[in-house]
Amino acid sequence: MGFSLKFCVLLVSLTLALYPDDAWGKGKVINLHEDNWEQMLTEEWMVEFYAPWCPACRALEPVWTEFASWSEDLGIKVAKVDVTTSPGLSGRFIVTALPTIYHVLNGEFRQYHGTRDKDSFMSFIEQKKWETLEPIPSWKSPASFHMGATAYFFKLSQLLRAVHNRLMEDYGLPTWGSYLIFAVATIVLGALLGLIMVCTIDYLYPCKPSVPHTRTVGGVNKEVDDLDRGDVDDLVDENGSQSSQDERYSGSSSGAEDEDEEEEDKDKEPSRTPPSPGSPAGKARQRRARKAD
Repeated sequence: MGFSLKFCVLLVSLTLALYPDDAWGKGKVINLHEDNWEQMLTEEWMVEFYAPWCPACRALEPVWTEFASWSEDLGIKVAKVDVTTSPGLSGRFIVTALPTIYHVLNGEFRQYHGTRDKDSFMSFIEQKKWETLEPIPSWKSPASFHMGATAYFFKLSQLLRAVHNRLMEDYGLPTWGSYLIFAVATIVLGALLGLIMVCTIDYLYPCKPSVPHTRTVGGVNKEVDDLDRGDVDDLVDENGSQSSQDERYSGSSSGAEDEDEEEEDKDKEPSRTPPSPGSPAGKARQRRARKAD
């Protein structure tokens, strides 16, 4: 009997030590990170973004833990995100100040700007003060595709920063040396990406081969490419202008010859003089004119 009682007391003490909040039926702060953050897309949440080195975050920690103890009574879940270990989430939510608090209800995000104490947090939930706030628009929603791409860029920036610190601390490089390495790597990487893009475009949209065109130049058929069309056109224009000049010259010379021939014909024709009024022909003409009148 005494052994079983001691065993029960020991079991209860162990449970209280390991899970104090769960043993008393109280909620606790849930740690979210980049692998499980999608849990907040369902139900109602209050999420804090913090950093261990932030003085304001350290001051808010006991208040946030006390607020989380009332989460079951309020019907919500209280969580926190460490931006130093989850840089992608800080980029996804565009966290620019610490601590930053969000209210999330079934995928709708609203940023909390009220007083940071337990009573204010509880009244914000109980009185549904979050309804007075406009939700974040869809184009800035942390669950959207482009904000996910932003999260990857934030991860990349943190990775580059870690490499920069390691080059200076572990390898003893000066700051300008690390910057020089990053500059050269950026130029080389940009050149490689540009080459890959050019090769891909040439493969998908190859250039069409030039088709030769036949032109008649000076009575001779010639095949010319597109690049030689200008020279051929110039040659054709020159030949055409020369031939037109020849035609004009020949036409003018032939016209002059025709005029000479007409003058010779006029000279060969006998001269005709009108008959005098006293002659028989003149009298006959006068009688015909009277009859006509």
